[in-house]
Amino acid sequence: MGDLHNTNGVGSDSRPLTNGHTNGHTNNHTTNGVNGVNGVNGVNGHSESEWFIGSIDQGTTSSRFLLFNRNMDPVASHQMEFENLYPESGWHEHDALELLSSVESCIERAMEQFVYKGYSKSQVKAVGITNQRETTVCWDKDTGEPLCNAVVWPDTRTKDIVRDLKTCPGAHEIPELCGLPLSTYPSSVKLVWLLQNNIEVRHAYEEGRLAFGTVDSWLIYRLNGKERNVHVTDTTNASRTMFMNLHTLQYDNKLLNFFGIDRTKVALPKIVPSSDPEAFGSIANGALAGVRIAGCLGDQSSALVGQCGFNAGQAKNTYGTGCFLLYNVGTKPVISKYGLLATVAFDFGKGRKPVYALEGSIAVAGSGVKFLMHNLGFIRDSNKVGELAESVKDNGGVVFVTAFSGLFAPYWIDDAKGTIFGITQHTQRGHIARATLEATCFQTRAILEAMEKDSNHKLESLAVDGGMSNSDLTMQTQADISGIRVERPAMRETTALGAAVAAGLAVEGCWSDFDELTKLVRRKPGRKVFDPSVDSKKAQRMYRHWERAVDMSRGWVRDDLRDDEDAAEENRPHILRKPTL
Repeated sequence: MGDLHNTNGVGSDSRPLTNGHTNGHTNNHTTNGVNGVNGVNGVNGHSESEWFIGSIDQGTTSSRFLLFNRNMDPVASHQMEFENLYPESGWHEHDALELLSSVESCIERAMEQFVYKGYSKSQVKAVGITNQRETTVCWDKDTGEPLCNAVVWPDTRTKDIVRDLKTCPGAHEIPELCGLPLSTYPSSVKLVWLLQNNIEVRHAYEEGRLAFGTVDSWLIYRLNGKERNVHVTDTTNASRTMFMNLHTLQYDNKLLNFFGIDRTKVALPKIVPSSDPEAFGSIANGALAGVRIAGCLGDQSSALVGQCGFNAGQAKNTYGTGCFLLYNVGTKPVISKYGLLATVAFDFGKGRKPVYALEGSIAVAGSGVKFLMHNLGFIRDSNKVGELAESVKDNGGVVFVTAFSGLFAPYWIDDAKGTIFGITQHTQRGHIARATLEATCFQTRAILEAMEKDSNHKLESLAVDGGMSNSDLTMQTQADISGIRVERPAMRETTALGAAVAAGLAVEGCWSDFDELTKLVRRKPGRKVFDPSVDSKKAQRMYRHWERAVDMSRGWVRDDLRDDEDAAEENRPHILRKPTL
């Protein structure tokens, strides 16, 4: 679910921008080092025994493909942006075929680098996939072609459907079954909207031609070749649809019936573990033709795996387009009482029990920085937002509730809108920039407090990754506001690495267990720690100010507001009525 593109700035991407050359973070191991052109495994003397795992990283604003060596270092990569479509207010769409073509192009370009460095396709043992979650794709199962644009996870066109569903009998039981509250977020309500409003989807459903899936299912289906009809999803992605029972890890008829979905009219992807040598098939065409797809994880689960958060009590926060905090709760799901999501963290099969997580999702993180850049013209490069924020000593009393799509966990306020409080004649661009960064940190604290209540355990540290984590200012602010230690790894490609881990664990001769993986990650130099540096009373005072602003941002999206205002106007004394032209 969320990516933007910067390596060293606050910016905007959980996947730093690389172009296949040697000036990006991804490739700073590849020029003259162990895996470089002149290195031990390079053009002038690589070993055929060296193996690699590929990783498709399909995000909200870009697609990427990376190749990792046995030491979990990326040796080649390519990234490609694609168009985000906003046809109406609150709508957010992708062209499903453009998602596919961007992934295929990234594979081809990264493999060109890989071969140029002296490696061969035969050394790529498997490929893993990680993807933006909840984004909904519908296609014709007879032709394999999409029936409409993909509806992207932050899309809020379903808010009226959600309000209606909340009043239906049994609505209160739904989170106990699937772990998710009713909101505009999951795939279920997106499919319901399409069935009600898109004639192509509706006709395909009535004629039994409709295939449904999240982005992982769509990519796996098409990368295998349409004729193979490999229609699967893993448990981490299925847990974001509201169709899967979190306890059985299978589709639940009670959930499907609640949303009015007839399984005889729609093909749902088969649910399989996140790591499997056979279930996901293999790539049919191109530079990796014949290479098996052996791992699949939703992007936030993948980041937790990439941070080696394998044990209960470990947590990570990814600062991408949105912001996503996952807390490993072990092998039994915990249904939140404080506004969090219960989800599958990972499910690696081979006799291992599935692992669950509590999740807090923030709709706007790096996209808030893009808003300052594109909509307000504050900066020309998202890397520069940190400098702008540091041009002032504090936020000057400004609080920015970045509720562009309502507020997600732990608030779940659908009718909030982005609102800036505290502007005076003293306010400068730097104050608003700082308030934008702080908004993500405040919401992260709210999620951490909810997690503490649900788990009865206070986190001691928080592992971070994603574009905004590159900003020392933002990470220090996060430590100060939350009152806990923040740990940033040297190698930031954690989301892509997680998918590679899932694939590598599925095939023989690659990584063998969690201990090996953890040691490889922990021993890498360059890890940075941010400890709280402000008085706890000051942090609490700032947080109360934020909570007040959140409360005041409610109620801006109300269809009945105009009628209420008109009625109130008619009842006002004539002299007090609004003037008319």
